[in-house]
Amino acid sequence: MKFFKKLFKEKPLSSDRGILIFENTSEVIKAENILKQHGYKVKVVGPPAHVRKGCDLAIEFPVVEAMGILNTLENQGLMPIDFLPSNDGNLKPVDLFHIKDYGRFIMVRAANMKITVHKSTLTIVNVSGGGCPDVPYLAACLVGKRLDEAAEPRQLGHTLCGYALQLAYDKIKELCLQ
Repeated sequence: MKFFKKLFKEKPLSSDRGILIFENTSEVIKAENILKQHGYKVKVVGPPAHVRKGCDLAIEFPVVEAMGILNTLENQGLMPIDFLPSNDGNLKPVDLFHIKDYGRFIMVRAANMKITVHKSTLTIVNVSGGGCPDVPYLAACLVGKRLDEAAEPRQLGHTLCGYALQLAYDKIKELCLQ
């Protein structure tokens, strides 16, 4: 049995990563969805300030898969405005998440959106940030709900703030429900 677990165990990604820069956030979200649907292990990150050309988000990916990723995006009519290998250390992407432990509460910020959870009850006590029109609606839907029972922000909102809140929601679930 251990043999099969080892055989099918997910292999770690190569340490050589690259980032794809896009014109706007909508393209980043679309590219992430396309690439994940095609089985690529990609991650949305903040590009280093000195290479930002379009928006404040980028896609990090294994450089060894660059050709397949670029072909997949081209076939979907979506091309990044730039592709940068980050293996020289000078292009290290910025982590989108900021985590703050306040003792009884934990807060995760992704881009401009924050979600705070009471650690012992797993109740969402605050949703804030962003300037999108759906933020008050997202907060009204989520605050007071248990983390494991609340609807996912992507089901409720359709703006960049909703997208960023989904990232924060996923991260705080990872931290609190492990």
